[in-house]
Amino acid sequence: MLIEHRGRRPVVPESAYVAPTAVLCGAVTLGERVRVLHGAVLTAEDGEVRVGSDVVVMENVLVRGRAGHPAVIGDAVLVGPHAHVNGAAIEDEVFVATGAAVFPGAVAGAGSELRINSVLQANSVLAPGTVVPIGWIAAGAPSAQLFSPEQHDELWAVQRELDFPGTVYGVARGTSMRDIMARQVDFYGAHQHDRPSTFDLGRR
Repeated sequence: MLIEHRGRRPVVPESAYVAPTAVLCGAVTLGERVRVLHGAVLTAEDGEVRVGSDVVVMENVLVRGRAGHPAVIGDAVLVGPHAHVNGAAIEDEVFVATGAAVFPGAVAGAGSELRINSVLQANSVLAPGTVVPIGWIAAGAPSAQLFSPEQHDELWAVQRELDFPGTVYGVARGTSMRDIMARQVDFYGAHQHDRPSTFDLGRR
């Protein structure tokens, strides 16, 4: 399904395939021969989603573009089922496995691998060719460190400096959930004005 959001429509070349149950919402631009499979959602909130060529976005993936943090996926990338790419850059030839999550401001360098259920934290930079093991977390810039799930204290020492609440929600750390959610409800309320796109799938 193609949806106009904030006055912007998806751009899909004839060589691309978008499954009938996938959703492209707003300023989403697909490259040549992209395949977006069933249940995937590519949504340009108040930013953009740009996908390169020869990319497969598998079932139930979420790709979200944000103001200041567009979601940019390079060429020859696989984004596995249930993965989450939120306001991040995925460079060429990256493997994003099932359930992996990449947060706003993050960059996954060319040829890197985010294995099953791994995480690339907000504002972190994964060096080209790096492998993040199953369930591990990469955090830090200009070069992310790798942490196993039980290294919470060591991870937090790096993660707290990456300003997740400021980057994702635009608030200071310690802001109440009531205040955060009041802002989020207003932000996502923009979808009340969405409408199905009126142009044919497969046409620029």
